[in-house]
Amino acid sequence: MAINATFIGQIIAFLVFPVLAITVAWVSYYLGKRKTETPKLVAAIGFFSAIIPPLALIYLMVLVFKKDINQID
Repeated sequence: MAINATFIGQIIAFLVFPVLAITVAWVSYYLGKRKTETPKLVAAIGFFSAIIPPLALIYLMVLVFKKDINQID
């Protein structure tokens, strides 16, 4: 079996993508708890935006710069 660069790239992509998607979802959920009223929806959007990594980074930057909501506890 010949191992070429395409095969190695696919293996790396299949290992990196789940980690990236879970990380973006977790950070989105954390920010969503502070900045929105629907953190689960924010985390789901963050997870699916990780398909296109630049889009995920832009999404996280928007969440970071959004103002915190006032929570009455």
